[in-house]
Amino acid sequence: MATKLQDLDIKLFADGADKAQIAKQPWIKGFTTTPSLMKAAGVTDYVSYARELVAAAPDRHISFEVFSDDIPEMIEQARVISTWGPNVYVKLPVTTTRGEPLFQAVHALSRDGIQINLTAVFTVRGRLLFEAAHAAELGIHLLRRLLTSEQVVSGIEALSGGAPACVSVFAGRLADAGIDHRPIMRDAVARARQTGNVEIIWASTREVFNVIEANEIECHIITAPAAVLKKLPSLGTITASELSLDPVKAFREDAVAAGLLLPVAAQRAAE
Repeated sequence: MATKLQDLDIKLFADGADKAQIAKQPWIKGFTTTPSLMKAAGVTDYVSYARELVAAAPDRHISFEVFSDDIPEMIEQARVISTWGPNVYVKLPVTTTRGEPLFQAVHALSRDGIQINLTAVFTVRGRLLFEAAHAAELGIHLLRRLLTSEQVVSGIEALSGGAPACVSVFAGRLADAGIDHRPIMRDAVARARQTGNVEIIWASTREVFNVIEANEIECHIITAPAAVLKKLPSLGTITASELSLDPVKAFREDAVAAGLLLPVAAQRAAE
């Protein structure tokens, strides 16, 4: 039986900057945005925009991102963002633009009761656990290289036992790079389910089938753009045979509209 929207166990989040999108769809359980998406939407007053969004959906998860590239300032921005509402999660990238890991920062913030969405995560495995971030004998360059090879492991370890938290793994960008995201996502979900407070977000969603994939591996959350979300209500309502008629009809209509001709009769007469 084909999966329908009402069959999904995964929580569906909207990824964008449209305040109306989250408010008008009750099956959308949360909202994530980024500085890039806000820039594209023309947002210039971050605080006003954020407060309007929280007022529009006070009962649903909303993630807002810090934009500093200095770790102490990122921590201060996180504390400010966390005051915008009890449903607000602070998005912190896994590293700065210089590759400096933020695991110690998210650990401290999480223990202070701040809800974190650790984002821009790509990798799972490695040999160094979160505790190694405290090992002063390791050189910073070696430490940085080892930590970024196991972002999921270190991120979950840093957040485990703290406030409710999420780790956003960029499955779509992994797929774009030709990397099989499925084992990485399964591993991440399994690790998060061993904690009592960490959920995995399937991020950078590219197509509707990603929602099915994420649901099948029991991922907690998937965040998707409007172009994907608007297709979900039709899940399981049309067969492959029915789908085949749409392009056939479209090709025919476009050929007629464009006035395309093939002089078959004249060719036959010439033969």
